[in-house]
Amino acid sequence: MKRFTTGLVVGKFAPLHCGHERLINAALAQCETVLLLSYSVPELPGCEPEKRQRWLQLRFPQCQSLVLMPERVAQWQLPAIPQNDDPADTHRHYVATVCEQVFQQHPQAVFTGEDYGDGFAAVLSARFNQPVTHVRLQRGTQADAPSGTLIRADVHRHRALLAEEVYRDFVFRICLLGGESTGKSTLAQALAAALHTDFVAEFGREYWEAKHGELSYDDLLHIARTQVKREDAAHPAQYLVCDTSPLTTLFYTLHQFGQAPEELHQLAERPYSLIILCDTDFAFVQDGTRQGEAFRHLQQAWYERELARRRLPFIRVSGALTERVAQILAHLSTLH
Repeated sequence: MKRFTTGLVVGKFAPLHCGHERLINAALAQCETVLLLSYSVPELPGCEPEKRQRWLQLRFPQCQSLVLMPERVAQWQLPAIPQNDDPADTHRHYVATVCEQVFQQHPQAVFTGEDYGDGFAAVLSARFNQPVTHVRLQRGTQADAPSGTLIRADVHRHRALLAEEVYRDFVFRICLLGGESTGKSTLAQALAAALHTDFVAEFGREYWEAKHGELSYDDLLHIARTQVKREDAAHPAQYLVCDTSPLTTLFYTLHQFGQAPEELHQLAERPYSLIILCDTDFAFVQDGTRQGEAFRHLQQAWYERELARRRLPFIRVSGALTERVAQILAHLSTLH
């Protein structure tokens, strides 16, 4: 039997860091049910509501998590979400309303790491007409209660304060595309070295060789799934270089079979921070796995059409390997 039936943790979770996780775990240890509520007006860069909802669901699937967005609030016919700098009591009463109308529960305890929790518990007690206990988690070290503002200022420097699932959303993923024999694999390695980070090799090529060039319809979906899993399993620094993407697998599936499973179409929507299209100015090299010069141009033209149709911005790189790396580094310097 735990101390409380229902506990509440409220925060921006922008981003969800180890201090938040320590607080939520304390609530889980003492409560049968834990409610997690997050909102921020204005929203904070890099910590959009969809990301916060995903972080909470990934890290704490046993909790009831709710991230407020204006459209959701309108559907529930709630008042507008308070501004971050509104008076404390405005936020307290708003949270009480969310508990009553959305969670439809009255928490018995509210967990915080600050003194303000006493006033918070008092307002909830009055609104629910029942005692609400403030459980304040004592801080040990600075790592127990890090500053979200500090982390947002340099996420990569403070990555140790974030779970991998959270940090992953701050990695700048670079995707290399291009027809056969356009230097993607060589460029992936060279670019990763220049950026002092990791690269994800093209799984499809490995799998094609393992299957002796005989790939089934289902094999191609397996390739795309594995490519994504490898990206998610990587432990990069600020950047991650990806040699191809599920978009490439979609091309081969459509080219071979004239259709593709819906899941593969969805995987091909995977977003990247930067897409690089390698030019065909390299001489075509037949390594025994490629289909030929004409196929390379067909594939290259498909990428150009598809990127335009999807309205995905990309940069084109050409020239020798060192020139291509320099072009990418120059472009990255304009983004930061």
